[in-house]
Amino acid sequence: MRTDVIVVAAGSGQRAGDGIPKQFRPLGGRAVLRRTLEAFLGRPGIRHVLPVIHPDHAPWCAEAMAGLEGVLAPVAGGATRQASVRAGLEALADDPPDLVLIHDAARPFVSARLVADAIAAAERHGAAVPALVLVDTIKAVGEPGFVGAGPDRGGLRSVQTPQSFRYELIRAAHRARAGADDLTDDAAVAEAAGHRVATFPGDPANTKLTTPEDFVTAERHVALELADVRSATGFDVHAFGPGDHVVLGGVRIPHQQGLSGHSDADVVLHALTDALLGTIGSGDIGHHFPPSDPQWKGASSDLFLAHAVALVKAAGGLVAHLDATVICEAPKIGPHREAMRERIAQIAGISLARVSVKATTSEKLGFTGRREGIAAMASATVRLPWID
Repeated sequence: MRTDVIVVAAGSGQRAGDGIPKQFRPLGGRAVLRRTLEAFLGRPGIRHVLPVIHPDHAPWCAEAMAGLEGVLAPVAGGATRQASVRAGLEALADDPPDLVLIHDAARPFVSARLVADAIAAAERHGAAVPALVLVDTIKAVGEPGFVGAGPDRGGLRSVQTPQSFRYELIRAAHRARAGADDLTDDAAVAEAAGHRVATFPGDPANTKLTTPEDFVTAERHVALELADVRSATGFDVHAFGPGDHVVLGGVRIPHQQGLSGHSDADVVLHALTDALLGTIGSGDIGHHFPPSDPQWKGASSDLFLAHAVALVKAAGGLVAHLDATVICEAPKIGPHREAMRERIAQIAGISLARVSVKATTSEKLGFTGRREGIAAMASATVRLPWID
């Protein structure tokens, strides 16, 4: 049956602390929303994934969704979760699915098993939710500071998303509740319309990111997922030629000569690009950007480094550290070191603390010692999902 997914991402996430809304915050180098969307893309039975966002969040959403295929253009949500889900359901009405999964954007660890079970449960029962058996004792608090009697936890469950439904069932239920947005999840909306809601086993790893502490735990989770730590090196050299500046690490530095090359001859970014490509076994810079291709003549080398970073991300990884050493007698690198670090960090989309730039001479030996050119060595460290 055709199944679409509505990802509810219209909230402000105030309990997650200061900063941008939690669904757009980085988690292991990728926005939470992007991780959530990716968890559904390509799963058997999934046709489309539709984000529902606050209109003011459109720029963050566009950045998080960049390059993803199978994701519909986001629609604007409402003032409550019910209103946002209803907006998503109505947006699918022109080409309705048979089934719909409704999921919180702040649950980025939804598994393939949970998605498959949600689809099967909706097909069988019409309305279903993932549920977990409670392991903690539940107590009521009567007099402040003292516990009272608690309910029997044997009949209680904690409920997660994705909640799954036949599309026409849940759309009609939401329409019947229009203007009465007082229910906290879609199961309650279905129940209010007179439908029985089945349960299927949830997943303890399918946690919802709510507080700053949740993000700390989530980063640890991602680190365990990215257990394949790889390092590789790169090297590049360019000769001096006519000009009044050189470009190193993406920074224009005045000099009495330029560097000769098909692109802007930025030896630092070229070496870093080769190092990153090496971590994923993806050839070298000449393979991706042949000097015989005229479109790269005079090109800014930040394109090359950004391309290598994108390939690492496409492999499910993140860049952990970049290190470059410039070898030359002149120009002096020290005055430009921090600007180079900042530009490299910006291109790679990583923090400044993850970038190192150093410089040395060759003690007037060799071609760099004779001031005939500049060389650069680089290393890159990335974290990737472990694949045997």
